[in-house]
Amino acid sequence: MKIICSKSNLTKGVNIVSKAVPSKTTMPILECILIDATMDTIKLTANDMELGIQTEIEGQIAERGMIAINAKIFSEIVRKLPENDVVINTDESYYTTIVCEKSKFDIAGKPGEEFSYLPIVEKESSIETSQFTLKEIIRQTIFSIADNDSNKIMTGELFEIKDNILRVASLDGHRISIRKVELKNDTEDKKLIVPGKTLTEVSKILSGEAESMVNISYTNNHIVFEFDNTIVVSRLLEGEYFKIDQMLSKDYDTKLRINKREFLNCIDRATLLVKEGDKKPIIINIGDEIMELKIKSQIGSMNEEISISKEGKDILIGFNPKFLIDALRVIDDEEVTLYLMNAKAPCFIKDDSESYIYLILPVNFNAMV
Repeated sequence: MKIICSKSNLTKGVNIVSKAVPSKTTMPILECILIDATMDTIKLTANDMELGIQTEIEGQIAERGMIAINAKIFSEIVRKLPENDVVINTDESYYTTIVCEKSKFDIAGKPGEEFSYLPIVEKESSIETSQFTLKEIIRQTIFSIADNDSNKIMTGELFEIKDNILRVASLDGHRISIRKVELKNDTEDKKLIVPGKTLTEVSKILSGEAESMVNISYTNNHIVFEFDNTIVVSRLLEGEYFKIDQMLSKDYDTKLRINKREFLNCIDRATLLVKEGDKKPIIINIGDEIMELKIKSQIGSMNEEISISKEGKDILIGFNPKFLIDALRVIDDEEVTLYLMNAKAPCFIKDDSESYIYLILPVNFNAMV
């Protein structure tokens, strides 16, 4: 095999597929990136058997063939090459020569035939959305997946297609994040649980452009994202997702509107007094036109007031400040609306059309004077 391509194209391709190279594996071939130049395009592939990524890069194919090269070594070499054309040449014994200007590397490769190709997914159904929309949906929900494997389902997000609406939901036992978007084409109802790791990596690769589209196809076992000459194939998580609708109450005794930036900045300031790992609640006292926020820790205490517009009862309630910050940071609205029932019931932050819903459970606290 002999291929010639620019360092920038090669770097971009390697960076994309490297996200599917496993950090630990008992199969050495999976530590490789496959360079496939057997057809008319140069394809790079990585696969950890749960997540696989393939991308095409521009370049010349002087001699067809394929080779598997250790991903860590290859990516480091490519990253440090001069900004010029790179020539990659392999011989019959899979020895690989990488040349760029006056730099020349010789490294051992492995037969491409040994590499685990991406699974061929017989696409049952598909939806299409813009890269911007998908990137935003992931950004606005991914923070509330569980970060441990004690409950595997919680490490994924629910993609639910119903009545041509895509609803994406995540939860970790303390909060729920939901985003809804309308789909342009008629699509059959479907529920999928997509691993959080897959969505995180897809989000990093997406350009985020509103004009560029992503085709998302799926079966009962796999989901495939196709965009910008890149294919991402992932296994779905097996099992039944939590019945989220049962947790979403429309009842409230207190409704308030508040400037999002003021609210976020105030909570952010309060966390200056909380050491990392210290679970000190922020206590919110909601009156008629004023919301008072208090926090008290070993370092000190803080007290601040914010103007609000309120309907309903006064309420004193405590929250983990991080959970409020996470939700407020991803909401783009200038003002947010909070719905509360009592000091032990969840708080809902949502817009009128419920295109986003954030449920946050309160925490117990000793009332601070």
